[in-house]
Amino acid sequence: MTETTFTSRRRLVWRRFLRNRPAVVSLVVLVTMFIAAYALPALLPYSHTDLDYYALQQPPSPTHWLGTNALGQDLLALTLRGMQKSMLIGVCVAFISTLIAATVGAIAGYFGGWRDRALMWLVDLLLVVPSFILIAIVTPRTRESGTILWLILLLAGFSWMISSRMVRGLTMSLREREFVVAARYMGVSNWRIIARHIVPNVASILIIDTALNVGLAVLAETGLSFLGFGVQPPDVSLGTLIADGTNSVTTFPWVFLVPAGALVLIVMCANLVGDGLRDALDPGIRPARRRRWRERREAAR
Repeated sequence: MTETTFTSRRRLVWRRFLRNRPAVVSLVVLVTMFIAAYALPALLPYSHTDLDYYALQQPPSPTHWLGTNALGQDLLALTLRGMQKSMLIGVCVAFISTLIAATVGAIAGYFGGWRDRALMWLVDLLLVVPSFILIAIVTPRTRESGTILWLILLLAGFSWMISSRMVRGLTMSLREREFVVAARYMGVSNWRIIARHIVPNVASILIIDTALNVGLAVLAETGLSFLGFGVQPPDVSLGTLIADGTNSVTTFPWVFLVPAGALVLIVMCANLVGDGLRDALDPGIRPARRRRWRERREAAR
């Protein structure tokens, strides 16, 4: 594939993506929320650790735009801090898990033999292992470190298996293609073939997978933090904020609705961006989805 062809295809994909308005709006919202989570706290009069004892569980007001919680902490500052942690964990987990999936799937699919059997055995093993229980057992032992690195690594370590199977299947079909066979006959090393010919041809799947995994990773981190196994106090994430707000969801609903609304918006936008990338990279998928939807609707009648 020449540089001109690659550039033309990239522009075509970009134009297709820009025609998908929900995906474009979702991408803008995600980027805006990510930037705001890191830029706005320095501009606020309150930090997420400040306590205002004269405004305990105060509804939204000119002083506290999104209200306060039971300790008098500003919910806007808390939500921005929670978005920092949740979105950072989601992005890191998505990229790391996709990198692992690409590596394992490409090696298993290209080499086959004992490597394929060993790696697929590992995939099958991890798919049946109760990952949530393992993470719940390990995370309490890492609380003293005060870092989210262990949480990122644990979530990424249990998030790549299904994607690796897709990459493996594509690699098995690509390894017999003419350009791969020609490179092999020219004496190009196997690792260079994987890096230069196999991975670029499965890049579309990896890009879509990364975008969709962001939302899944944010949900996973939120669930763990909600149950006390994720981000630990005094730090906060959207999961810990939602957990704190569940006790007052009927009496002081803003304490629950603000972080929950931010979580729903992040996950929904990440999924819409992933759908937009999938339609842009493989435009044949969208008509097929519409055709299946029409067939199901006609069958229901």
